[in-house]
Amino acid sequence: MLFRTVVEVPRPDFELLPLEPLLFVGSCFADSIGRRFAEEKFPVVANPYGVMYNPASILHTAERLDSCGRVAFVTLGTNHVYRLKATGEIVDNCQKRPQRLFEEEALSVDECCGYLRQTVAVLRRLNAEVRVVLTVSPIRYAKYGYHGSQLSKATLLLAADRVAAEDADVYYFPAYEIVCDELRDYRFYQPDMLHPSEQTVEYIWQRLVGSYFSDAARQYLEEWRPLKEALAHKPFHPESEEYRSFLDKTMLKVAELSKKYPTFAL
Repeated sequence: MLFRTVVEVPRPDFELLPLEPLLFVGSCFADSIGRRFAEEKFPVVANPYGVMYNPASILHTAERLDSCGRVAFVTLGTNHVYRLKATGEIVDNCQKRPQRLFEEEALSVDECCGYLRQTVAVLRRLNAEVRVVLTVSPIRYAKYGYHGSQLSKATLLLAADRVAAEDADVYYFPAYEIVCDELRDYRFYQPDMLHPSEQTVEYIWQRLVGSYFSDAARQYLEEWRPLKEALAHKPFHPESEEYRSFLDKTMLKVAELSKKYPTFAL
């Protein structure tokens, strides 16, 4: 007897390698997943110019980058943008200026597709081999009303699906579906009932590992896990000879791991 539906995560035609550099751009969900990779010591660049919720602002971040690794994760949060009335430009941050200076607008599916295609093109100029993984954030926007939030997510889902279907090096990872269709219970949310809990982020991480990681990358995680746990250990007597010996042995193992994986760094 089944008590939940499990969302299938398609396996892409590339695999993440141990400790390869990764880019995360988009909503605060991109920060959460990027932080999880950083905990495993992957070299991560996550929202270097701040959280970007809509496709236009994500493009603005891509245009400011100097480099890009082989894999970039782009997380879409909303199709709503704010234009400065005086110039008509889409702003990424209102910088606490009065609301009357801005006009809110909802981008269409076609407009979202256009910004996403431009983002892919910019990243491709930085790295011709880049693979772009699109995701839609499962975080709902209560300020739109829940129907309005669903309409916004639907627009993003349609745009992501279209761009991924037309470009062989663009992929879709179903984070939105995993949270809303597979987990679909408020116990997987933070107390605000809007943001996914740490447990949810961990589950999505595990689904990523299962579908996107190479055997070598999974092997690295297995080797690093006991060392990470050892380094996180808080002793009752940090000045004791026993703990010092334990720490010395742990650091020797860390040195061995660094030799095997030259880019590894605490």
